[in-house]
Amino acid sequence: MGADDASPPPPRGSILVADDEPHIRRVLTTLLRNAEFQVLEACDGAEAWALVDSPRPIDLAILDLMMPKATGLEVLAWMRRHPRHARTPVIILTAKGQDTDRQKALSGGAEDFLTKPFSPKKLLLRIREILSER
Repeated sequence: MGADDASPPPPRGSILVADDEPHIRRVLTTLLRNAEFQVLEACDGAEAWALVDSPRPIDLAILDLMMPKATGLEVLAWMRRHPRHARTPVIILTAKGQDTDRQKALSGGAEDFLTKPFSPKKLLLRIREILSER
């Protein structure tokens, strides 16, 4: 078998990135694709829910707390009620890092709650840690 027969490595998983800030979405998408993840993008809560409700696999979701049409906490609650995504890991990402928001996210079933600005390297390590626990 020659070098031309080598196929690219399979993706590490599919991650939903839902954030209404195009710059943040672009940073996350580039980071994750460079780490060989498939990325599904949503610019608001309704679009995130449509992706969750679709037959596409989602291995982990990164949800912005404050999005138009539905918040990250609302999308998280929908996911926890959805048969296929009741146990899908979720990271809430927000510029609003108040303790009450953190408590709501974690009690609602999020695996983590990170504030912006975030370290891309630390986020990627956390994603890999969460996915390795599954």
